[in-house]
Amino acid sequence: MPIVTHNDLPTFARLRDEGQNILDPRRALHQDIRELHIGLLNMMPDTALAATERQFFRLVGQSNQIAQFYVHPFSLDTLPRGPDAQAHIERYYEPFDRIRDEGLDALIITGANVTHPDLSNEAFWEPLRAVVDWALENVTSTLCSCLATHAVLQFRYGQRRYGLPAKKWGVYPHRVVDRRHPLVENVNTLFDVPHSRFNETGRHQFDAAGLRVLAESDQAGVHLAVSEDGFRLVFFQGHPEYDTVSLLKEYKREVGRFIQGQRADYPPFPEHYIRLRDRAILEEHRLRILEALDRGQTPPKVPETRVAASLDNTWHDTAEGVVGNWMGAIYQVTNSDRRLPFMPGIDPADPLGLGHPEEASVLGKPVRESL
Repeated sequence: MPIVTHNDLPTFARLRDEGQNILDPRRALHQDIRELHIGLLNMMPDTALAATERQFFRLVGQSNQIAQFYVHPFSLDTLPRGPDAQAHIERYYEPFDRIRDEGLDALIITGANVTHPDLSNEAFWEPLRAVVDWALENVTSTLCSCLATHAVLQFRYGQRRYGLPAKKWGVYPHRVVDRRHPLVENVNTLFDVPHSRFNETGRHQFDAAGLRVLAESDQAGVHLAVSEDGFRLVFFQGHPEYDTVSLLKEYKREVGRFIQGQRADYPPFPEHYIRLRDRAILEEHRLRILEALDRGQTPPKVPETRVAASLDNTWHDTAEGVVGNWMGAIYQVTNSDRRLPFMPGIDPADPLGLGHPEEASVLGKPVRESL
């Protein structure tokens, strides 16, 4: 169902050019369709701010056919911004005070760049806690992406992420391990998800926190989980919102960092992502770069366009399915007044009527399947 263009954010025009159904607000007024208001707390750095914005707008807009979606982007004042990104935020984003006063049906929280091993030392820490605390009292459901998942598990459940021996980087297969949950209804039981992170929150930590794991990978760990009530918090540890070329652009950026002396080693390929032929192309390119650096010459550019043409997207359909199920579940239980989280008669401790976690287990142990 369409996202409604309720302001002049450039993302709306970009998505319309891509062929997505973007609805004019005047037309929206004449449709007898329920509105859903979704907040997007975008904490990404300046270089990824607009791209992340588009990715989540696209994922929401393509996910479900039941409502008109009004997406309200906002950020945190404590995050450092350059002039261009700050101008973008001031013109197109909404202040949190207004969002808090007017209310939301749902909230999505993106990842962020970090500079400290302990997330509690980051500039976003206290403002993020305030947003999450408000959402748990006033918003039907909140979806946390990657770093936001790590932060919420630390400040709400006391589970600190841990560093990995090497960056988890690539596209990995995941299996649904709790097929009865509405978020994974009618989605592929085996599906791919991109990951890009140096840190992880492990399955044992989700279990210790009393959370329900819905999908995980033997190679990449937990991807999808929900809070103990089954719905108020939804956790992504991967990046199902990624565009087809997102990991290629990250690889290109890492090659640039190597050329500039900002990393000592040449970056490896993202796993399970680039075809063998294109790996050969990029390996030849690596040798040309090393030769140019040895000779003091300008290195050649990464052949991004050539490689991008043969990349496959093996995750977006399932991502749409999960987010569509999330939106559908919100639609069924949210209050018509978006300042209130639930319609009358809904139990906040079990909004979807799923029962207690132990009721969805065998002999008290979560049902798990191995890839």
